[in-house]
Amino acid sequence: MNKPLILVVEDDTPVRNLITTTLKAHEYRFLTAANGESAVLEASSHNPEIILLDLGLPDMDGVEVIHKVRSWSNVPIIVISARSEDTDKIEALDAGADDYLTKPFSVEELLARLRVTQRRLAALQVGSANTESVFTNGKLKVDYAAGCAFLDGQELHLTPSEYKLLCLLCKNVGKVLTHTYITQQIWGRSWDNDVASLRVFMATLRKKLEKEPGSPQYIQTHIGVGYRMMKVEPCEKNDNGEN
Repeated sequence: MNKPLILVVEDDTPVRNLITTTLKAHEYRFLTAANGESAVLEASSHNPEIILLDLGLPDMDGVEVIHKVRSWSNVPIIVISARSEDTDKIEALDAGADDYLTKPFSVEELLARLRVTQRRLAALQVGSANTESVFTNGKLKVDYAAGCAFLDGQELHLTPSEYKLLCLLCKNVGKVLTHTYITQQIWGRSWDNDVASLRVFMATLRKKLEKEPGSPQYIQTHIGVGYRMMKVEPCEKNDNGEN
């Protein structure tokens, strides 16, 4: 497996040196940035394949960096932060981060997270080659190539985490996906905190997707197990070809 180009965004020199020394020892290619402005510039100029991002940057919060990068790129972002509260993790993940590593961390755990991210990148590339570009289920349409989802012709305004969840369910329509499977696919691991975050994101996704939450049409909950995207019959058309 080819080693990806990694952008390390960290203003703490000792921590940055620890990360880059580890990457160099394992033959990863890397770039560095010590603040948010430089991070956005490096990301747009060099198209790294993975970003390691500290949240406590001197010029802007790391969550703002995530928002800026997500405006044009789906590059995997692994947050490395001393902030350990669930609210901080959820905010970063909901902004578009793919993983969250809390300081202090071991280099072994960092390398493991990178390997997981590499495997997910490889799987996504294979999956995109084998998947039709547009998924349709009843009045729901997901355009994978464009990264957009529509319900009854209206675009759904989804956060990155909500969109990832929706795509995972759509690509496994009719199948019950366990909490463990979903969190591993979305965040590369399955911890208790991840399952709690999953419930939050799933609840917000369903509010946008289900017109009658009490009688869900698309996403079915299997209590204690997971979730399933139900197959919805195609909308009937009248003689004019309209729904």
